[in-house]
Amino acid sequence: MHKLWLIVKREYLTRVTRRSFILATLLTPLAFGVFIVVVGFIFRYESDDAKHIAVIDQGDILKGAIKDERNLYFKFVNIPLDTLIYQFDQYDYSGVLLIPKPDNLLDKTFRVYYYSDDKLTLDIEPLIIQKVRSSLRDYKIDQLKFDRKELEALDTKVELEPKPITPTADADNQLSGAVGAAIGFFMGIIMYMTVFIYGMMVMRSVMEEKTSRIVEVMISSVRPFQLMMGKIIGVGAVGLTQVAIWAVLLPLIVVIANLFFGFDASQMPSAAPPPEMNGEDAQLVMAQVMAEVKRISWWLIFPLFILYFLGGYFMYSSLFAAVGSAMGDDLGEGQSLTIPITIPVVLAFYIMMVAVQAPHSSLAVWSSLFPLFSPIVMPARLAFDPPAWQVALSIVLLLATAVFLVWLSGRIYRVGILMYGKKVTLKELGKWMFYRD
Repeated sequence: MHKLWLIVKREYLTRVTRRSFILATLLTPLAFGVFIVVVGFIFRYESDDAKHIAVIDQGDILKGAIKDERNLYFKFVNIPLDTLIYQFDQYDYSGVLLIPKPDNLLDKTFRVYYYSDDKLTLDIEPLIIQKVRSSLRDYKIDQLKFDRKELEALDTKVELEPKPITPTADADNQLSGAVGAAIGFFMGIIMYMTVFIYGMMVMRSVMEEKTSRIVEVMISSVRPFQLMMGKIIGVGAVGLTQVAIWAVLLPLIVVIANLFFGFDASQMPSAAPPPEMNGEDAQLVMAQVMAEVKRISWWLIFPLFILYFLGGYFMYSSLFAAVGSAMGDDLGEGQSLTIPITIPVVLAFYIMMVAVQAPHSSLAVWSSLFPLFSPIVMPARLAFDPPAWQVALSIVLLLATAVFLVWLSGRIYRVGILMYGKKVTLKELGKWMFYRD
């Protein structure tokens, strides 16, 4: 145990004191802060390309009024279209918008015309269409003599509120499914990235020591299995240290960026509420979301997430360590050895995306029990309260498989770490499992 601790300590201190680690740990949040500031300026940027558009409203649909915005200015004119086009150079117009009088009020398609030598840009086209559409709707209502209140009553907002059948069941609000899916997807993404990033770090660490022949000296003092476990634990501790530092620095940098540059994430187009949702509705939805997040059993989900994190990390990191011990100087030669490891991870990621939509489907249930998939799939189901027996069985199978694969990887590691100058195949790895000590 003392030797294992020495290896973990050496692996951890060697990596966290490297200049590359310090720079990556500090500069990554800073780069993220710069990215936030740049994105904020981009979305707050207003084009200096002002356009003045002449409007010929033949049917008086816009009623002589249209609001200017985003350097887009409209001017209603009573000049015939042919005359305006013929004398276009005499005016300071960027284009001419012709709105003809509707021939049939019951038509669902209405075509307006924009005359200009410049191409219609993507930021102007939707604005013009939106303004004409809203005015045309009011025009048709007036012409057809419809009652506005009766028409507005047709636009009914339908809400689905779940209710329990049994008194002891927990009644979720209408946002519980969306919140659960978001939390499940987030946890699945974390597991997916952890397995790949940390696993590849372990593999590269093993390769570096093998190619530099340092491992030959270390093997004379410790057993190969202790060396492999020390690397897995040490690299995992390095990764957790980096994540912990980022968890502190990233919110701090975001707050500083908001204070000094006035960037607000709500200014992003994707964060804006739908057109039919006003400010009060948006605040109500946000309050419901926060209430639903507080209602989730974090005291149970978080410890389970840690168990799946540790099980998945040890399981896949040991496999990456075994592959790293079999690889030589050429990284390309070992790509075929990593494919059997990466395929289950990629499959589990896609299954996870299905599981957040249908967490109790057969595919989600059986995948969350399968040990190679469960570290990614089951965390995505935890927010939907899966049956206790499924969670318990999943954890038992995962931990048992992790222990078995760590032992199996250790048998490959003890042979491959001292093997040089030979291209290793999957068949060769299978033989190393049964070599006697």
